[in-house]
Amino acid sequence: MNKSEQLFSKAVKYLPGGVSRNTIFRKPHPYYAQKGEGCYVTDIEGVTRIDFANNMASLIHGHAYPPIVEAVSAQLANGSCFTMATESEIDYAELLCNRVPSFDKIRFVNSGTEAVMAMLKAARAYTGRAKIAKVEGAYHGAYDYAEVSQTANPSNWGDVDKPSSIPVAVGTPIKALEDVVIIPFNDVERAINILDQHKDEIACTLVDLLPHRVGLIPASDEFIYALRKWADDNTSLLVFDEVITFRTNYSGAQQNYSVNPDLTAMGKVIGGGFPIGALAGCDKVMKVLDPTEPKVLLPHSGTFSANPVTMTAGYIAMRDFDQAAVEKLNALATYAREEITKAISNVGISACVTGAGTMFRVHLKAQPPKNYREAYADKAESMLISELLEHMFDNGVMMINTCSATLSTKMGKKEIDHLVATLKSGFEMLLPKMPIKG
Repeated sequence: MNKSEQLFSKAVKYLPGGVSRNTIFRKPHPYYAQKGEGCYVTDIEGVTRIDFANNMASLIHGHAYPPIVEAVSAQLANGSCFTMATESEIDYAELLCNRVPSFDKIRFVNSGTEAVMAMLKAARAYTGRAKIAKVEGAYHGAYDYAEVSQTANPSNWGDVDKPSSIPVAVGTPIKALEDVVIIPFNDVERAINILDQHKDEIACTLVDLLPHRVGLIPASDEFIYALRKWADDNTSLLVFDEVITFRTNYSGAQQNYSVNPDLTAMGKVIGGGFPIGALAGCDKVMKVLDPTEPKVLLPHSGTFSANPVTMTAGYIAMRDFDQAAVEKLNALATYAREEITKAISNVGISACVTGAGTMFRVHLKAQPPKNYREAYADKAESMLISELLEHMFDNGVMMINTCSATLSTKMGKKEIDHLVATLKSGFEMLLPKMPIKG
């Protein structure tokens, strides 16, 4: 019995399934990290792999980034959290608000899920409406309303002109499902027709600009512009989930669009490797959180919100992910997508790669999907993806379990070339089981 097996046999006695988060579960057991350094992770068996998962896209400078380690160590010596405000949260708020044009004010929380939850509650408080609209298949964390239809499938997703609101967790209240309106991705006519049926009830339309579960394909500017106009015409709000996508450009993915949101939720990379979330947006909406107002429409607090350790780490992470670093890393990701596409063509397998900024996803489909229904992987495709991921892992590459990858500033051409070579050998392994292009 190896070290991982020994740990897992202990873990199952105290943790459901032996884990605290299902994303790291593997059969017959999870692997356990010993050390991370830069873009490499070494497990407790002594095996080192290139980390393209980056803790589900949350590490922009890789592991144990020296400037963060140094600054956080100094902060820890002065205390980790207080029932008082700290200067570090003001400095970090200033940095982020100066970075993104749509940010007048910001409120820090402790996770992306919490940020999205606060954003939806703020939209309801501001508009006085209960319903939200969201894109079919999009992942927005674990809040009852935000998670609706993120796991819809052909047996229950309903007609494309009126997608069904499908629960993720057993026991989700029916009322929650009734208060979530599902719209198709990048389909302006259908989306607006559906929104019009609820025009006096919708507090906000929630959008991820590069939705991972939908296929890691960018929202079109036409789609976002139409949602912005609809919100303005119907006294509703347009809100962005940039928990994952904030890493794709200097001012987040929203930098690529012609209109701004009213609110934005963030998380992951802005924590510098520590738990974080944030809600930012325009003054008039962020006022619902303001304790100096005569009536606070959304009372909000959090024991560990804006703790100085996270504020310190996040500040340095974003300070060092400056315009030059963004451009350099995005160029490396473009190189990766181009080389993966060449490998697909050379092998002759039905596959494609999607993505933008620092992220990409491999699909075992001949053409890039346009929406969640096209991106949906059936059982046969899911099994092949799992086989490909096992091949990658066994050959020194960690990826996210949808066969997605995120880059860190510690990576270079060497790591990308290894990734591409390993994918190519994986494609060759799968080829006899796959339809050939053409």
